[in-house]
Amino acid sequence: MKYFSKRLVWSAALLLFIITAVFTGKPWLEPSQNSVITVQAKPKSEPTVKNEEAEQTISELRAKYPTDFLLSGPAHNKQVALTFDDGPDQRFTPQVLDILKQYDVKATFFLIGYKAENNPQIVRRIQEEGHIIGNHSYNHPNFPKLPTSLFEQQTERTQSILSSLIGYEPSLLRPPYGAINEEQLKWAISKHFLVVNWDVDSLDWKGLHPDEIKANVLDNVHPGAIVLQHSAGGHGQDLSATVQALPAIIESLQKDNYELVTVPQLLNIDASINTDISK
Repeated sequence: MKYFSKRLVWSAALLLFIITAVFTGKPWLEPSQNSVITVQAKPKSEPTVKNEEAEQTISELRAKYPTDFLLSGPAHNKQVALTFDDGPDQRFTPQVLDILKQYDVKATFFLIGYKAENNPQIVRRIQEEGHIIGNHSYNHPNFPKLPTSLFEQQTERTQSILSSLIGYEPSLLRPPYGAINEEQLKWAISKHFLVVNWDVDSLDWKGLHPDEIKANVLDNVHPGAIVLQHSAGGHGQDLSATVQALPAIIESLQKDNYELVTVPQLLNIDASINTDISK
């Protein structure tokens, strides 16, 4: 009798647990923040801020360092800067470059260090075709989750790789996910970086239809906008829609009399920390 009573209690508990999971929409087992879980890397470009606390931090940093942490350029000229993150690769980056060349448009590419190491010829092509290169970390970590020493290593290692390929150290730093804390920002400023995020997100990393990507850009663009797109992604990520949307985006902006420029042109700064690279 005791055996059946225990089974009845456990069965009732299990049934209650299942019902709770179904109606609350929560998984049966939620990992704690300290759990170690191996998952496939997610494409880089999640929104700049993840929650209200993070949004407040980013907003405060922008207010405190208005000349060193930027999301856009001046609005008095009808200029827009197209930027492409997470490259280079051998599949999508060349397609993006082909389209930019076709329309005689110069853009800014924020490159991942290890990908630059693996694709030096693509890095050199980006430079040779007149585009600007920025630092986007070595392997795309979330900077605020790193100790200061590892954050510095991520940035400096990528600077070394890029400078060996293009002959100068980029002055532009874009944190993965747009996330950076104050200590890291102050270090970047001390090393003469300009930290540049974006204020128009194509959301192309979500696997959207080309028309949706186009709408995300054109419905939000404005003079001085810095537009986020991608020229490469995470393992297995398909950015074909980015490539398909790009010609229509360029044509629409040009038809509306926007001048498409690089980030240094938009902000009237040098592209390099250590040499006089033309803007």
